[in-house]
Amino acid sequence: MVMSDWRPSLCERKLWNMLRNVEAARTPSVLPSGRKLIGYYTAWSVNTGYTPSQIDATKLTHINYAFANISPELTITLGYPNLDPFNFSQLNDLKRINPDLKTLISVGGWTWSGRFSDVALTDDSRTVFADSCIDFIKQYGFDGVDLDWEYPVSGGLPTNIRRPEDKENFTLLLQRMRERLDEQGAADQTTYLLTIAGGNGAFYANNVELSRIHPYLDYACIMSYDIHGTWDTYTDFNAPLFENNDISPQYKWSVAAGIETWDLGGFPMNKLMMGIPFYGYLYASVNNFNYGLYQPFFGANSITYDQIIANYADNALFTRFFHPQSLVPWLFDGSVFISYDDPESIRYKTDYLKSIDMGGAMIWELSQDRTNVLLFFLNENLR
Repeated sequence: MVMSDWRPSLCERKLWNMLRNVEAARTPSVLPSGRKLIGYYTAWSVNTGYTPSQIDATKLTHINYAFANISPELTITLGYPNLDPFNFSQLNDLKRINPDLKTLISVGGWTWSGRFSDVALTDDSRTVFADSCIDFIKQYGFDGVDLDWEYPVSGGLPTNIRRPEDKENFTLLLQRMRERLDEQGAADQTTYLLTIAGGNGAFYANNVELSRIHPYLDYACIMSYDIHGTWDTYTDFNAPLFENNDISPQYKWSVAAGIETWDLGGFPMNKLMMGIPFYGYLYASVNNFNYGLYQPFFGANSITYDQIIANYADNALFTRFFHPQSLVPWLFDGSVFISYDDPESIRYKTDYLKSIDMGGAMIWELSQDRTNVLLFFLNENLR
């Protein structure tokens, strides 16, 4: 274990924000490296006061709007009819600030993936869904569609419809989506994007045809987080970059292991985006042993990076540690354990993704870093 006195002080955060404001005036959204930086904006963020107008659009190449739902007729439909029109209007306004910005409607997610299996089942159902997506993006001004099916074949909510043939049908759905988007793009003299968000585990790679789906996709975002969390028995890291040699009472997995699984499955690295969490997990009533790591706990919850900075990172009761192999930090005060990402771990992750020629990074999700500290560092390190 490595104990570190490094922490973003109030003065440092003010400096970062000052630099961010200066950079916003002169930095193009298209990264010189050609890599992509995709941020998810969640519809419900507006309920907490974070509107699309507050997004620093100069730091992103793409914004994915989460989420649209699937209707009983197997068409795309508004997920939040009381929020979406307002949010869509503000998203479109961001393109005046950043003409290169692309916006995509993300369909499904954890809550609304229940009908994907039916959507993908037949040629007719795939065509109906694809055509509805075209109507949707043209009506609301999106540049493409992001499918977030959680998950084909197995996993996701217990109420989800699932079939063994989801594996092959997912490929057919993407093929039909690509065909229809290209046809409409030719008619509109533009290019419409098609992307997916996929799981970081081997379970996902085994349930989709990675070597066959990539020709239909502009890119895929790997959800390389939630490797450990509140569902576990012991404290652990949300998104460790690498597995470590520690003796642990539970399973081990990592961001890099998930990416390697996609690579071995035949998905090209230049089309794969590493997911970066702008949140962590807080565990309570943790044993005061091993600096809180791999210890039983009683009660846990997700916590945003903003909350971590505001309430814990500068708290003298907490000590910051950094794992020399997994390359992620944690905080511990003798009872409360917090796993999260910060500028140091993001630098290691971006160095890694560049070393294997990945296409860029994806953020879940933008409202969790409202001061844009992580967004600034992520953008800078991808340049």
